[in-house]
Amino acid sequence: MDPVANAKPPVRLRRDNLSNLPATVKVPTYQVTDLSPGIVHIGLGNFHRAHQAWYIHQLLQHGQAHDWAIIGAGVRSYDAEMRERLLAQDCLTTLIELDPHGISAEVIGPMIDYLPIEAGNAALIRQMVDPSIRIVSLTVTEGGYYLDANSGILDTDQEDIRHDAENPNQPRTAFGAIVAALKQRRAGGIKPFTTLSCDNLQGNGAILRNCVVGLARMSDPDLADWIDENSAFPNSMVDCIVPATTDHVVSQCLALGLDDRAPVSHENFRQWVIEDDFCAGRPPLEQVGVTLTHDVHSYEAMKLRILNGGHQLLANVGEILNVPTISGCMHDPDIAAFFQKVQAEEILPHVKAVPGTTSTEYLGLVAKRFANTAIHDTTRRVAFDGSARHPGFLLPSLRDALASGSSTNGLALAAAFWCRMCAGVREDGSEIAPNDPQWESLQKTALASKADPALWVEQRQYYGDFGSETQFSRAFAHWLNLIWESGSRAALAEYVVLPSC
Repeated sequence: MDPVANAKPPVRLRRDNLSNLPATVKVPTYQVTDLSPGIVHIGLGNFHRAHQAWYIHQLLQHGQAHDWAIIGAGVRSYDAEMRERLLAQDCLTTLIELDPHGISAEVIGPMIDYLPIEAGNAALIRQMVDPSIRIVSLTVTEGGYYLDANSGILDTDQEDIRHDAENPNQPRTAFGAIVAALKQRRAGGIKPFTTLSCDNLQGNGAILRNCVVGLARMSDPDLADWIDENSAFPNSMVDCIVPATTDHVVSQCLALGLDDRAPVSHENFRQWVIEDDFCAGRPPLEQVGVTLTHDVHSYEAMKLRILNGGHQLLANVGEILNVPTISGCMHDPDIAAFFQKVQAEEILPHVKAVPGTTSTEYLGLVAKRFANTAIHDTTRRVAFDGSARHPGFLLPSLRDALASGSSTNGLALAAAFWCRMCAGVREDGSEIAPNDPQWESLQKTALASKADPALWVEQRQYYGDFGSETQFSRAFAHWLNLIWESGSRAALAEYVVLPSC
């Protein structure tokens, strides 16, 4: 269905207005008074509302999981604005599904409260101590885990982590708040909750366990042992393309008859794979399409390398060439050919099949999703935080390619595009605004690398020992020099005609 002008003014989104919404909009069939909380979710952005919250909503629509409603939470000051917007509309969200053939809207309501954003996170800790909370889930982004780039474990020298270890009752971080809540649950004889990462990190449950247990160990080793032995940190894989909310999305929502101050748009695809390891029960998620398995690794490796890695192949060169969207990149013949060749020759050979699909079939699905012109997913959004995304999404493929002696030319070119993008100016002369938590140092190194390419791959915090790999470093230097001398399209053209290795 395409949005059309409504004869009536858009209806303000609130629970007491649901019956007044246009008949074309799906609405909750359950009453908020029938719900009680079972989940606290930290980091309540667009992705959570289009993904995890949608699955809980589907269960509620089927008359199940009424004791698994969601309490929203945040630990950063910028979360306060979203809290205000959502509370003003009774924590309802309009999900706008973008399909090439038209759009549709659905209002979901599994979230029943949003905790205050405050120093020390007392309200969050108090809520997590409540025995009714059996799952604490997180979407804090790939860069939000305070990991040491070389070891992949908790960086105990980070200022916020040191603060939480020294002030465990007044934590700044989500992990500190979780440790504080688990400490109180232990003291009160309450079982621990399951802590569930919904971020794009391979082995995200193991990483989350390391962060929580590692932080606890800095101040209370006995508590750390109790958490490690009694709590659960299942690995999971999440997948749904969820663009940032723009004025265009708000306008689409208004055209559909809803006045929602925080709508979310998303593609017509979702996937959630979770390790079936919960210490305090779970909703029957398998009944609404979630895959519960003891082999999450194969699913997440396929998704992180092909989809998330593919995003990085497209976004950086797209920014340099001022191609504003991911779908635009897929419809650009030069960029699309680069994407397909790197995937086929340097990523897919190192990805195992999963039940029901091969890596080649999965790439076909990803390419179709990326090319969806109804999804205005910007290259800027996808390129954000490359300092976390390149190491997480592309370097595992690079590691396997080097170990097998296969080509790394395309992955080296992708690294060169990231470096060139971080110089902060497109080839048409327009500025690329800062787009990474480490932008200042990245830009400085990118500009210096114009004269000495080795400086970029010698950033051990991102590349580890890869800078000393001759095959990779030489290819990187060649591509970066060519990009600066002749432009990105010249590099793309040279790469796509290279013979397969």
